[in-house]
Amino acid sequence: MKNIVLFASGNGTNAENICVYFKSHPSIRVVALFCNNPQAGVIAKMKLHAIPVELFTKAELQDPNLLGKRIEAYAPDLIVLAGFLWLIPSYLVQQYPYRILNIHPALLPAFGGKGMYGMHVHNAVIEQGAKTHGITIHLVNERYDEGTYLFQQSFNVKADDTAATVAAKIAVLEMTHFPKVIEQHLLENT
Repeated sequence: MKNIVLFASGNGTNAENICVYFKSHPSIRVVALFCNNPQAGVIAKMKLHAIPVELFTKAELQDPNLLGKRIEAYAPDLIVLAGFLWLIPSYLVQQYPYRILNIHPALLPAFGGKGMYGMHVHNAVIEQGAKTHGITIHLVNERYDEGTYLFQQSFNVKADDTAATVAAKIAVLEMTHFPKVIEQHLLENT
């Protein structure tokens, strides 16, 4: 079996979708969720799927002897950032080369970088009059949203679109494509 460890900070829509997708998979399973927010909605969602949740602080994230060892105990073949907002430290990037994936709600390199997440991205898309918008699934490196792109999917932004309507379109793309790209990457590269 190939093991996925999820990282999430918020509501957990993507994390739950990934759990559902791999629930009966013959060779891939979600083994844990690591979360930096003890109030996050994702925690209750993981309990429904019997996925262990590991809470951690910013200081613990920076310490390979603390968080690094806790992650290693789950023997991850892939770490998936599913709505995780902190920068991944270089020790983890080096420990899991080409084995940390992130999804970004924009067509990188546009609308990427520190502070560009969720509605911040969608508001910027509308404010700047972008003609296309979409998602990027990419490998993680030591900088926000700069890892190698594995997949992009776009749509045309309509004149009457709002930040809320483009956010809804992004959610559909994420739910449709993120688990499939994870599966493909795991089966072809690990």
